[in-house]
Amino acid sequence: MRVLITGVTGFVGSHMAEYALQQGAQVFGACRWRSNTENIESIRSQLNLVEADLRDYSSTLEMLAASRPNLIFHLAGQSQVMTSWHAPAETLHTNIIGQAHLLEAIRYRGAPFPKMLVVGSSEEYGLVQEDELPVTEARELLPLSPYAVSKVAQDMLAYQYFRSYGIPCIRVRAFNHDGPRRGEVFVTSAFARQVAEIEQGMRLPVIQVGNLKAQRDYTDVRDIVRGYWLLLERGVPGEVYNLCSGTSHAVQEILDFFIANCTVRDIKVQQDPARLRPSDVPCLYGSADKAKAVTGWSPQISFEQMLRDVLDYWRVRIKQA
Repeated sequence: MRVLITGVTGFVGSHMAEYALQQGAQVFGACRWRSNTENIESIRSQLNLVEADLRDYSSTLEMLAASRPNLIFHLAGQSQVMTSWHAPAETLHTNIIGQAHLLEAIRYRGAPFPKMLVVGSSEEYGLVQEDELPVTEARELLPLSPYAVSKVAQDMLAYQYFRSYGIPCIRVRAFNHDGPRRGEVFVTSAFARQVAEIEQGMRLPVIQVGNLKAQRDYTDVRDIVRGYWLLLERGVPGEVYNLCSGTSHAVQEILDFFIANCTVRDIKVQQDPARLRPSDVPCLYGSADKAKAVTGWSPQISFEQMLRDVLDYWRVRIKQA
């Protein structure tokens, strides 16, 4: 089994590579020449790395020719909501054009086509009212950020290429997921890094925060990549599936957990306006019933264990810095 993972050096890509190797797959990982490979150092010798930039069509064709995959997990792209506010055109170009090149390259090479998982986001749903929770796949898409718009486009491109050309794309809308190796621009790692630095005396006992009231549906990344594998294995091409826990947690809960587990006491909290989004959804959680019915998937790692592993990851990183 030949598996291609785009964005293999990223947070999710590195966990996806680990899981695919555990399944006995021959794993090809696509990355740009300047990609930071820190996340895959422990498994690098087991991977077949392919240098590629999906924004370049000829590079994408060469990537497919080198990997000749049976399965594709498309994880490459600009993944940060906040960044998309500052660089909307770059976000749209990277995510939409990159995927268009990938689909066109698959079409050009011809049948038999590899099965492809296109990873969307719960951000696609946008402004969700309380009476619409939990969110199902049938809910209207009302994106509230350039990032969310780009994910809607990726979602629809996958559907269009399945209908137009028969490329077996399976779409997934993943809700928030976290775990070890999460980038520090995301809320869990942002808090965990600050706590780890406070414990090492590298900063004053003050944590900078954004909106603490927002409630989100969190799942551990290791459960998410297992769900991705099962969906590509058992999901129906052309269909879309949510992956989520079905419960929500306020950002305040995350902050409280890290403060309670910090070895330093009397920590102050300070709001940073730069961490606030221009628009935000008060509460969002989904239903994964459709995915569970097809794959039997359900999360196995608890919310608390996920946060504990994020904190331990940053403690090790800060000590080694």
